[in-house]
Amino acid sequence: MVFPELALTTFFPRYWMTEDEAVDRFFERSMPGPETKPLFSLAAELKIGFYLGYAELTPEGRRFNTAIMTDENAKIVGRYRKIHLPGHSHHIEGTPFQHLEKKFFDVGNEGFNVWETQGVRMGMCLCNDRRWSETYRVMALQSAEIVVLGYNTPSMNIHWPEPIHLRMFSHLISLQGNAYGNGLWVAAAGKCGSEDGFHMIGGSAIVSPTGEIVAQAQTEEDELVFANIDLSIGEAFREHVFNFAKHRRPEHYKLIVERTGAGPPLGKAPD
Repeated sequence: MVFPELALTTFFPRYWMTEDEAVDRFFERSMPGPETKPLFSLAAELKIGFYLGYAELTPEGRRFNTAIMTDENAKIVGRYRKIHLPGHSHHIEGTPFQHLEKKFFDVGNEGFNVWETQGVRMGMCLCNDRRWSETYRVMALQSAEIVVLGYNTPSMNIHWPEPIHLRMFSHLISLQGNAYGNGLWVAAAGKCGSEDGFHMIGGSAIVSPTGEIVAQAQTEEDELVFANIDLSIGEAFREHVFNFAKHRRPEHYKLIVERTGAGPPLGKAPD
């Protein structure tokens, strides 16, 4: 079961407030905590593992946009802290809302990991991470079979006049292209409809290693999107199309880790 990003609260980074105010109102100091213990108890009773996104306050006072993964007994087996934080940290005047993840959260410090749970190799990410190919590739290099993620995507882009239809298009193509390019399944759950009067795109989906959407939310109401999946589909792609050990040439990919931003071209005329 995959829940959205910041599933326990409204998407509070849309509001300008102090960090202390956000911590007092929206952050979890333990997981499970008093409010989430019923979820853990029910999941253990039903033998359902789950992924849950929430705002985490560590004992040291650090703040992360976090997701945890449990096994069928509701034991936490993995944790992910969001790495690709979008938005800004300053107040932007004249916009209908803010996007203050860089103000309220630290960059994740535990990397992109994969865990073996319930007989599956599974990785996690959050929202904007799904748009970055490196996210999936690092997990695919750990033999991930499934990547699960929660997200919150508003239908309006406050940074430039992006056509609304492209919000859903880019969301889905990010899932599809990266599922195919890494031979793995992707399950993504997002908030939908109106939250505090702000419209979210929704579009929760399950994507096959073929790049095909096998299940997708059909409305902007609450939905349970589910599928019975065949993990062997991914095995075929990882063996025959994207056989990393056989075909990858990392000696030619060094710019990916050497450069943060785009720089000058390196091409030269041949001798």
